[in-house]
Amino acid sequence: MHPLDDKSVAGEVVTLKFEIKKLIYVHLVIWLLLVAKMSVGHLRLLSHDQVAMPYQWEYPYLLSVVPSLLGLLSFPRNNISYLVLSMISMGLFSIAPLIYGSMEMFPAAQQLYRHGKAYRFLFGFSAVSVMYLVLVLAVQVHAWQLYYSKKLLDSWFTSTQEKKRK
Repeated sequence: MHPLDDKSVAGEVVTLKFEIKKLIYVHLVIWLLLVAKMSVGHLRLLSHDQVAMPYQWEYPYLLSVVPSLLGLLSFPRNNISYLVLSMISMGLFSIAPLIYGSMEMFPAAQQLYRHGKAYRFLFGFSAVSVMYLVLVLAVQVHAWQLYYSKKLLDSWFTSTQEKKRK
């Protein structure tokens, strides 16, 4: 094995960790905005004309912070178990609620598209339009998170196997 190979694997790991951290921070911004929207809706801090009550998919999506935290916890010691748990729980707590949300909001989106009528609003905008934008952004963030996590997991497995051979 060439000595530069260790450096390239280490560099790849650092790059992948950095990319995943950026995506986790974007996810946390989305999550905090969703928590704020839900809190304002439930506490009736603004009228329902301004902020609609949350959709059902938003409640389980609140658990999507768990996979992100597990991902961050896996980085300091290259903990494969935490990264695998992060990836599995991302499917359950992040992707699944987003799929359900797209189905839950579809009739309202169809109503808006066909008849131009919206019944829920978010600061004057159709709530379904705004939430579909959030949903599309969140799907992309989680998809990239899974992609980079899988690449990181492969790098960790490769380096672990190489250490065992030495």
